Amino acid sequence: MTSLHEPNHGFDDSRRLTGPNRHFATPAVTLSPLGAAAANTDAHRRWRARVQAMCAELGWPDPQPQVLIHPGGTLLVFAAPHDTLFTATEVNEWAWELAAAEADAVGASATTAAVPAGPTSFDRAQDLGETAAAVFAARAAEERSQSPAALRAAAVAHGVPLFEDDREVSLGAGTGSRRWLRGDLPPLQSISWSELHDIPTALVTGSNGKTTTVRLLAAMAEAAGLTAGYSSTEGIVVGGQMTAGGDYSGPDGARAVLRDPRVQMAILETARGGILRRGLAVQRADVAVVTNISADHLGEYGIAAADGLAETKLVVAHALAAGGTLVLNADDAVLAAAAARLPHVAAVHQALFALDHDHPTLIAMRTAGGSTCGVRGRELVLFHRGTTQVFGDAHALPLTLGGAARYNIANLAAAALAGTALGLPAAAIADTLTRFGSTPADNPGRLECWWYRGARVLIDYAHNPEGLAGLLRVARDLQPQRLLLLLGQAGNRDDGAIIELARTAAQFAPEQVVVKELPLMLRGRAPGEVSGLIARALAASGLPPARIIVEPDEERAARLLLNAARPHDVVVLPVHTEAVRRALRNALAAT
Repeated sequence: MTSLHEPNHGFDDSRRLTGPNRHFATPAVTLSPLGAAAANTDAHRRWRARVQAMCAELGWPDPQPQVLIHPGGTLLVFAAPHDTLFTATEVNEWAWELAAAEADAVGASATTAAVPAGPTSFDRAQDLGETAAAVFAARAAEERSQSPAALRAAAVAHGVPLFEDDREVSLGAGTGSRRWLRGDLPPLQSISWSELHDIPTALVTGSNGKTTTVRLLAAMAEAAGLTAGYSSTEGIVVGGQMTAGGDYSGPDGARAVLRDPRVQMAILETARGGILRRGLAVQRADVAVVTNISADHLGEYGIAAADGLAETKLVVAHALAAGGTLVLNADDAVLAAAAARLPHVAAVHQALFALDHDHPTLIAMRTAGGSTCGVRGRELVLFHRGTTQVFGDAHALPLTLGGAARYNIANLAAAALAGTALGLPAAAIADTLTRFGSTPADNPGRLECWWYRGARVLIDYAHNPEGLAGLLRVARDLQPQRLLLLLGQAGNRDDGAIIELARTAAQFAPEQVVVKELPLMLRGRAPGEVSGLIARALAASGLPPARIIVEPDEERAARLLLNAARPHDVVVLPVHTEAVRRALRNALAAT
């Protein structure tokens, strides 16, 4: 981009939000200003005015500019047309640079006895603004000429979803989809619209339990005879076969599933990072699930507290079509409070789950004719449209490990509600609940249960304090002779979050902790920094130094614990690298 001004004030993280997002139900752009001007209220006022004026001159809708101040800095956000988002990011940068310069000039003149003659910064900015409007108009026109605007309008008229990225554009979803390269879009008259259609789609988000819930829903769909496609932090799976490995919980994963012509039902894990960086990849869904909220990843993208994280997760409600259902965890007070105060959430149909069938909110929901799922006595019970379905003893469902994994009871309840809202047969849902989790292959990397030399081995992901606490409660409920633990963390958490993970581990008094390194997840930290912080926090929490071992290699660290295992021990292995999980799985299966 050719600069329209000489920058005097820095900014960082200029982004396009191409779908519904935390700030708007429509696309938007964001900017994180740097330096002293970022906190200058006069600069904020001037930025708003410049954005409003420029958008009006360009003929864009009201941008509704917002200045969001958080402990980590400031975020400048405004709504912008989908087909001119690149131009909008330039408008945002330009408006901030000039607004900050003007605010500086005004501040300097108030404290300087003699102001130099000649045009002020404000005068020069006004002249530049006239030139900028013409430049931005030309850039917006060029950007629109390269966008599928006509195709998008036709798709809306035919009730067909459109998905686009920098390389491809597609119409329809799953079995009713077709895709083209952006540079080779078809003439509108050549498209066979009758062959294009949408497919049932579910979005699953939350802090913990997302991948398990996604896999449960996919298994339910397959039990009903449908080809399910799902994306998650573990990869993309279609018809039970992985087509790509890695973290696909963002927009790229969603589009890959929705563009696969084999898929009859899509279940899309929707992580907070993708929502904050790009917005939702889909404009429409039949069901959205929010499993829970945990104080994780705070300090990133302007999210400073758990309530802001809840608001981010609840962006999925924007995608719910008429008649769509939002499935929420009634046991999560932070989530419930956010859902109650957000108008777009209050406007959609909701279904609630909780560990207690007689939770007051669930009783109120059933009284109003809504759907719920919870545990009555020990039975998992679903209420929907006046009918009660009992799925049997929750402790007998394999995923719960005899009732020890209470968080998986919640995941089962969430999936049962979501599957019902998707229209899946009750028999397919019941069959899935009674068998899913009976083998480690059902839910790889999530509470895999193995035996090794008479010891119980639990392989899980457990990536935050709440997830680790849930996993260690399961381990303690298994009444081990000794508890052995592998512990590590990615470098993108702040020191407080890493220390809290160690404190959580120490509360369960493990006999041995091996602290690992995650070299592919240092996220800017030095090697040994995170593992050292964890080891020191464990010792400060009262764990004797003799019980703490630091082994940087994740696989060697896990094998140290396996080699130390005795009959009746429980070995807890939160493993974050797929290759290491695969190696350990092979070793355990061979014994």
